[in-house]
Amino acid sequence: MIPVPSGVRVWLATGHTDMRKGFSGLALLVQETLRLDPYSGHLFVFRGRNGGLIKVLWHDGQGACLFSKRLERGRFLWPSAAEGTVTITPAQLGYLLEGIDWRHPQRTWRPEAVG
Repeated sequence: MIPVPSGVRVWLATGHTDMRKGFSGLALLVQETLRLDPYSGHLFVFRGRNGGLIKVLWHDGQGACLFSKRLERGRFLWPSAAEGTVTITPAQLGYLLEGIDWRHPQRTWRPEAVG
């Protein structure tokens, strides 16, 4: 998991992105398409066309970091392209990176009684 500092926002770039892009290409997408500052310290998450690969761009104050994750099975759940940009919490990012539906996570166990 990426160590997300407090106060950092996580932005999902809806639709699909060319996953051949690196630091400069994704930073340019953040600046021109999302109209945000790629050096702000926030996390920007992009998904490829087939849905099995995501990249996370983050500037930590010293330099740009580029994280990627590929699912062996399944796809990352992603908002539709019509929704523009979406902000999620760092906890929801954790679900997303695990391949869990970050929009409606389910508890697996709930205590019935105390003691």
